Amino acid sequence: MNIIVLQTFLLLIIQFTAIVLAGRDFYRILGVSKSASLHEVKKAYRKLAKELHPDKNQGDPEAAQKFQDLGAAYEVLSDEEKRKKYDRCGEDCLQKDGMMDGGMDPFASFFGDFGFHFGGGEQKHETPRGADLVMDIFVTLEDLYTGTFIEITRNKPVLKPTRGTRKCNCRQEMITKSLGPGRFQMMQQTVCDECPNVKLVNEERLLEMEVEQGMVDGQETKFVAEGEPHLDGDPGDLILKIKTQPHKYFERRGDDLYTNVTISLQDALTGFTMEIPHLDGHRVSIVRDKITWPGARIRKKGEGMPNYDNNNLHGILYITFDVEFPKQEFTEEEREGIKKILNQNSINKVYNGLRGY
Repeated sequence: MNIIVLQTFLLLIIQFTAIVLAGRDFYRILGVSKSASLHEVKKAYRKLAKELHPDKNQGDPEAAQKFQDLGAAYEVLSDEEKRKKYDRCGEDCLQKDGMMDGGMDPFASFFGDFGFHFGGGEQKHETPRGADLVMDIFVTLEDLYTGTFIEITRNKPVLKPTRGTRKCNCRQEMITKSLGPGRFQMMQQTVCDECPNVKLVNEERLLEMEVEQGMVDGQETKFVAEGEPHLDGDPGDLILKIKTQPHKYFERRGDDLYTNVTISLQDALTGFTMEIPHLDGHRVSIVRDKITWPGARIRKKGEGMPNYDNNNLHGILYITFDVEFPKQEFTEEEREGIKKILNQNSINKVYNGLRGY
């Protein structure tokens, strides 16, 4: 009996040692499967980074460690080479091969401030700021339907120290000047400090912007301090605004989509079945077993755009039908056959005018 207990104990020790050597479970930390795509990894990191940021969890003593673990998980799983090695032999192998940067901060390096602030309240800038840069980012309707990441190369002027000094922090101060016994004059004078000299050097930086599902035109993503520099203060921000490119087949109105389909007169009269490709490639089935007149419109619930606040909700897809009439001439016999089939009174003609009724 003691031998069995000893064997069980040794087995537990071996299992525990294997877990320790394997290091952290980066897939569990990010909450993604081992088959997760790079897009899914980035999306999961972005969501958790906002939830676990230490500034937002100041009452949690483990907040800093959780955020550090999250950064390490993203560092490995977003890099193809590191991820392959991690899948093969765990974090321990990466550490031994010097492939873990440790100090990487993807939160700042890749996503700016996600367009929000943790401190609460309005941010006040006591020091001067450079100008904000505002740019339109043109995206496709497909991007807004499925979500994606866009890489942007930013050539940014950065202040670098150089030789000499310069006047800085110049301000107007009141001084009092004596003009003689009992006579004084107050006047303004420009007073400056002496600061180390600087020069502007262009640096190339790769920024990554997430286009979230359901975003609308005008929505902004802000990258703090990526705007114009200021010699005596802080750089401005880079603000990227969503702008949708026109689509060949769909038009967006809110969360709803609109499209037109042209069918033959034969299909309009006898019914038809067809499929149309959607923005993510899935097929939308249309079945009509009754007459379809020109301008007829059907609704497909749940086939519109995903809602920005709740991606599980989708708008409506409206499909309007155009009918293509035959261009060939009919024989007298064919005309009589059509009249017999349709059985419509040719004398009953109504002049609708411009109002259409």
